[in-house]
Amino acid sequence: MLRREFLLQAGATGLLAAADVDVSTSAWKARWIFPAGAPPNAYGVYHFRRTFTLDRVPAAFKLHVSGDSRYELFLNGVRISRGPARGDLNHWRYETVDAAAHAVQGRNVLAAVVWNDTPYAAVCQWSNRTAFLLQAGDTEFETVNTGKGWLCAADPAYAPIPLPGNQRDEIAPGYYAIGPMERFDSSKYLWGWEQPSFDDSTWQPAEVGPNASPRDQTDAPSRWMLVARNIPPMEDTPIRLARVRKAEGVQPPSSFPSQRTAITIPANTKATLLLDQDHLTTAFLELEVNGGQGAEIHVRYAEALFQRLRPRATKGNRDEVEGKEFRGYGDVYTADGQHRVYRPLYWRTWRYMQLTVETKAQPLVIEDVRGVFTSYPFAVKAKLDTGVPFHQKMLDIGWRTARLCAHETYMDCPYYEQLQYVGDTRIQAMVTLYMTGDPRLVRNAIEIIDSSRTAEGATLSRAPSVLQQYIPPFSLWWVGMVHDYWWYVDEPTFVRRMLNGVRSVVGWYTSFLRPDGLLGAMPWWNYVDWVATWRGGRPPSEPDVMPATIQLQLLLALRWAEELEAALGSRALAGQHKETAARLHAAIQAKFHDAQRGLYSEDLAHKHFSQHANVLAVLADLPATPAAARELMLKVEPDKSLYKCSVYFRYYLDRAMVKAGLGDRYLDRLGTWEFMVKEGLTTWAETDSGETRSDCHAWGSSPNIEFFRTVLGVDSAAPGFSKVRLAPNLGKLTKASGVVPHPKGVIEVSVERVGAGYRWTAKVPAGVQVLGPPQA
Repeated sequence: MLRREFLLQAGATGLLAAADVDVSTSAWKARWIFPAGAPPNAYGVYHFRRTFTLDRVPAAFKLHVSGDSRYELFLNGVRISRGPARGDLNHWRYETVDAAAHAVQGRNVLAAVVWNDTPYAAVCQWSNRTAFLLQAGDTEFETVNTGKGWLCAADPAYAPIPLPGNQRDEIAPGYYAIGPMERFDSSKYLWGWEQPSFDDSTWQPAEVGPNASPRDQTDAPSRWMLVARNIPPMEDTPIRLARVRKAEGVQPPSSFPSQRTAITIPANTKATLLLDQDHLTTAFLELEVNGGQGAEIHVRYAEALFQRLRPRATKGNRDEVEGKEFRGYGDVYTADGQHRVYRPLYWRTWRYMQLTVETKAQPLVIEDVRGVFTSYPFAVKAKLDTGVPFHQKMLDIGWRTARLCAHETYMDCPYYEQLQYVGDTRIQAMVTLYMTGDPRLVRNAIEIIDSSRTAEGATLSRAPSVLQQYIPPFSLWWVGMVHDYWWYVDEPTFVRRMLNGVRSVVGWYTSFLRPDGLLGAMPWWNYVDWVATWRGGRPPSEPDVMPATIQLQLLLALRWAEELEAALGSRALAGQHKETAARLHAAIQAKFHDAQRGLYSEDLAHKHFSQHANVLAVLADLPATPAAARELMLKVEPDKSLYKCSVYFRYYLDRAMVKAGLGDRYLDRLGTWEFMVKEGLTTWAETDSGETRSDCHAWGSSPNIEFFRTVLGVDSAAPGFSKVRLAPNLGKLTKASGVVPHPKGVIEVSVERVGAGYRWTAKVPAGVQVLGPPQA
């Protein structure tokens, strides 16, 4: 096949004036292209190339690019984009990148790898069919647009390893929602396919599909309704594993793998290396090898080792390896005898990595094993000084947890699911705002969850998700997320856009209210918290009425909706929400309050009592006075007969303690996190028990909020953080200082205990009012 090259001329007197194409609202000139002859909805890895010539390097070379399901784009062998950022078919993201820095005068090559994991894809990964799309941002370069002239080739080197598949005896027990691992045969790979020097003369023309279309176009013939990526590219930072914990069949040098050090696995040998990162991470593996034709390397990843799997899976101290078993999924690499660097298509999660190498007639040299850390590129602005090293350690662990659970979306956990559940995300969003002040991923989460709403009005429990799952109380927490955003981020226009979603959720919920004012039976999975004796995480109650905790969540959502409508929407609706809330408040008080115990029950028969119901009762102002709220929380905390809040629901328990005037007790109540530190965890686990599944759940990172909001006492006192409330709770500390991000800059606070009061200073951005306690 003749090579196709296209000359992009700049004109005799210099570059033509740029003519930007508005792809956000106008029909795209670029067409989706497909791998020729490939099944549209099957697992496959494909390469696309376009060769063109520039008569000079342009000042700007803007490209809009997307793919299904995932892609990486290269210009002249340099990776310049990765995506698309996750969404759904009605909100399919495209990236925009300026590639001028990597363009050269003369011959250039755009090359992309596109892969589709269907039918083994992650639950969060939508797909229409395997496809690629690229359009130049300027009309003078439009001949590089995808369409005729692009070439493609299937890559036979890859095969999927589904999860859990036939690996059940090798992996940790639990629910897996991530995509497949890879079986990669180096001898079949199209090495150098992204380089300009690669010979693509045997490649086939790509199949040309319909024009791409933006979301607001009248018709979307391609099914992908395109919207611009609204978050930055992910961070990529080289990292090294720390040490070898066990070795069989080979004795590596002491410098391996913390430094680049080659080790040789002799011919006809089986060797196993257990490597320790010393902390959990999310990263792309880079395995550099030489020789060893036909050798197989099994690379497996684990959060922790297991001390036993039956009757329940337990891990013990995560730093300990002796007497423990490795359970973890992984990739398989087959060497072709050449010097190669293998990198999986998608990032992996590990603290421990196990390499099992089986060589054949030729020895294999492992030149290096390293990683490239990847996560959302947060920049930390928050600082705290309490004089207690353990507090900083908690902040460090919490922030690592939050980072590993934040990529193109928030996610419950990076190892097992990678799903953006609303209950987790509300807390993660607040961690983000208190640690960085960066609202972009928070806004992205609110939008994605809003777009998952059904015709009835409920959001999915998690979004994006190709598997429909509904946790109705999470729709109420989403209303809380919108209210949080209004309170802490100065973007009222965005919040106003979310009011239709708030109205839908509240309207759907209130349709289940009974004549007595209570919330009746509701469909789907009414999860509240992981309590061991609660079936599916739902508090026990009568079948025709929801438990008190969910009644109270609705009451809180009605109050949030009332405030949002009064400020940004309909005052009439605000009034309706206020009336509905008043009726629900009275019904809950009448039906669930147990006068004898002075507590709120979960059920109408007053047989089941939880911390959860009483915590939300305080947050929803059911106790008539501050003194009554304080009395209630003084009962709730120590009462061992109550169902206990897990690490997740501690967020709400701690908020209720502060509201009840007991914030000074916060630093004495860190046992949940002290236990996890003693367990050797480097991220906070899903539950604070020895039988936790996930070792990385950012819903446990609430101390990264409360050290600043409760201890240092910095909180928003008005929408958009336009006023700052300073209400410190130092407990046994004598002083503390810190920095908290603010929409207009940062807040610097220093607080010192003096007698029964505080002496404090606060430096805030111009125009921001501080409401602080009286100076001692």
